[in-house]
Amino acid sequence: MDVLNEIHEFLGCETPDAWVDEALRQPEILLIDHAHCEKKAASTAMTLMFRYVDRTDLLNKMSRLAREELIHFEQVLELMEARNVTYCHMSPARYAGGLRQHIRTHEPGRLVDTLIVGAFIEARSCERFAKLAPHLDDVLAKFYRSLLKSEGRHYQDYLGLAADYAGEPIDERVAMFREVEAELISTPDTEFRFHSGVPTAA
Repeated sequence: MDVLNEIHEFLGCETPDAWVDEALRQPEILLIDHAHCEKKAASTAMTLMFRYVDRTDLLNKMSRLAREELIHFEQVLELMEARNVTYCHMSPARYAGGLRQHIRTHEPGRLVDTLIVGAFIEARSCERFAKLAPHLDDVLAKFYRSLLKSEGRHYQDYLGLAADYAGEPIDERVAMFREVEAELISTPDTEFRFHSGVPTAA
């Protein structure tokens, strides 16, 4: 899959095998947090739509993205119900916050960085779906593979919008966030979540 190859080049590291092993040991937490991630992704897209009402391309792409993420949220809930997994509150991973603390506070830097962070979150989700799928039961594997196309497009949408709105090359900002993201993924993490780092004892 071309977009998956592109994503592997975009990300600064692969998901560690230790994270995959932990995901297979904690399938309920994986599903619950996956549902939260889809809901948060829709919320992020809606926030951008409310904040940047004068950017038509952003409005169209984020509207479509929000709808798709909410459909994915409903699909995860269905899977959970079929497996008797109860949806509940869950503390967030350090991941998104760790990326967002580097977002600039002035415009257009704030928008550009927010879009770059969105691209990394979507790219990592896509990479993890692909990494998990071979190890899962047929139903879940089919679902995760079905998400690859849309999540890959979301990554491309975020990155394309960032480049469009920057008014200058974004390579340096992307490189900075790539380094931050890779560190969050490859260093020890006491809490297991869909976007957590290397599992370790609390």
